Amino acid sequence: MLSGVVTVLTTVGIIWVLLSESWGFFSVVPLSEFLFDTEWTPLFTQKHYGILPLLSGTLLTTMIALITAVPLGIVIAVYLSEYAPRNFRKAIKPALEILAAVPTVVYGFFALTVVTPFLQSFIPDLSTFNALSAGMVMGIMIIPVISSLSEDALYAVPKSLREASYGMGATKFQTAFRVVVPAASSGIMVSVILGISRAIGETMIVAIAAGQQPTMTFDPREAVETITAYIVQVSQGDVPHDSIEYRTIFAAGITLFALTFVLNNISFWIRKKYQEKYE
Repeated sequence: MLSGVVTVLTTVGIIWVLLSESWGFFSVVPLSEFLFDTEWTPLFTQKHYGILPLLSGTLLTTMIALITAVPLGIVIAVYLSEYAPRNFRKAIKPALEILAAVPTVVYGFFALTVVTPFLQSFIPDLSTFNALSAGMVMGIMIIPVISSLSEDALYAVPKSLREASYGMGATKFQTAFRVVVPAASSGIMVSVILGISRAIGETMIVAIAAGQQPTMTFDPREAVETITAYIVQVSQGDVPHDSIEYRTIFAAGITLFALTFVLNNISFWIRKKYQEKYE
């Protein structure tokens, strides 16, 4: 009970800090300008406080990460659940999850020094800092989240469904992708949503490899800035404390908190519906 209370109080404290600090920002900057202005230049002479460029950069890198991670993660999960021998599964699953333990700053330098030059070899107009390499490496980072949780969902599907499929003459491949995967679809969706939350909150990969140019674009070849990268940029100490420029990090932070809060609640709702369906 004490542990639960500490967790709740920590969450309340985070919300209180974000709300109290961002209140000073929104007392100066109208909410409509924050939500709908297409320029974000609080550190420039001509100041604009539109969150859309940071939001577009965040969503762009997250979409690239999902395109990279979801197919690979689900295929890995299906292989481990339906095809891999038991001993191989026990050995490879912990090895796969080591990817989640690699420091994200290492992923960031890997994206900048390895992935970007590789992509530039056949995409000549790709800038040194770009959303594509950052998003792809973010996808590699979240593969363990999606594959591990999806594999658990697939492994929990009753064997009777597989046996019934085999009894109807289906092959192992048909059983895996037409019976087992649809039966575990809710669990797979939860893993994808949690992967999205992880990608949205990623900091070091995008700060190192995606650049720090708050441009409203959906071209993955260009440099972008995400919400988390901007928070890192301002938190380095060059901006005066308690200034409107400094308070922008709390406005950006509460936006990020709202995104992850919504996604986590969607995940909880899907899991609850899945449990009710099979109870």
